[in-house]
Amino acid sequence: MTASLKKSGPADTPPPGPEPEAIKAIPVRHYGRWVAAVVVLALLGLLVNAFATANINYQAIPDFMFDSNILTGLGKTVLISVLAMALGLVLGVVLAVMRLSKNPVTSAVSWVYIWFFRGTPVYVQLLLWFNLALIFPYINLGPIYRDEMSDFMTPFMAALLGLGLNEAAYMSEIVRSGIQSVDEGQTEAAHALGMSQGRTLRRIVLPQAMRVIVPPTGNEFINMLKTSSLAAAACQYLELLRSTTDIGQSTGATVEMLFLAATWYLILTSIFSIGQFYLERHYARGSLRSLPLTPWQKIKANLTSFSNRQSGGVRA
Repeated sequence: MTASLKKSGPADTPPPGPEPEAIKAIPVRHYGRWVAAVVVLALLGLLVNAFATANINYQAIPDFMFDSNILTGLGKTVLISVLAMALGLVLGVVLAVMRLSKNPVTSAVSWVYIWFFRGTPVYVQLLLWFNLALIFPYINLGPIYRDEMSDFMTPFMAALLGLGLNEAAYMSEIVRSGIQSVDEGQTEAAHALGMSQGRTLRRIVLPQAMRVIVPPTGNEFINMLKTSSLAAAACQYLELLRSTTDIGQSTGATVEMLFLAATWYLILTSIFSIGQFYLERHYARGSLRSLPLTPWQKIKANLTSFSNRQSGGVRA
């Protein structure tokens, strides 16, 4: 039997068919999310209605928003927070270095300091500093300074020492964890190049440790803004809360002035939170391939994603 072979040519090619349609991916509907959103909005509506119908004179809040006494208290709150945080940061670095030292005396002293100030409430510490004149009539630093304790331990000084020394105990642990996050090989390499211990710490270790130190430090400063309100009751320091409380007692708008204080605290923490974000973003440049989006970049990305969804699905 002979088989005949036939060459296939262009005439034998089947005609091209219609192109396949693009796949339209339809997102899965999550009905539970809609139910949860409705429940949350309902609870939020009840909360808003409760405060809307309460016996509160909301007009008093904008009336006293920029009162001179309020602004003075606001400035003192920022001042004591910045100075106490600076004192805590400087002393915290010293305590962290002492804690990591191979000298058993300095390491033990640092541990005892941290143990005491972290183990006692900051309100108690403020009360102790403010009432120190009851047991020490004079402060005597030899040829450097000598005065009556009542003149030296003013409300400002008591608040500064109470908040700053307490913050140093927490900052020392933050700095210590940041220093220990740097590879020891870099310290050994710096010593091999002839750099001293102090120079290695300043030029090699601390700049790299800042990536770990900055985020919790920012949180500590925001917490300091709110903790400074304890100085009003413990040290009679005329900061924001004390100013609003005095106005509330004289005008009868006690709750309204507390709302005003809460408003200013929210404004302060929001402003410093933005600064913290950009500071963290600055120190993250050497460790991340892509920096985190700024708030404006996040808004643009969300708007772009929302417009793509409105145009109808995702095509593949």
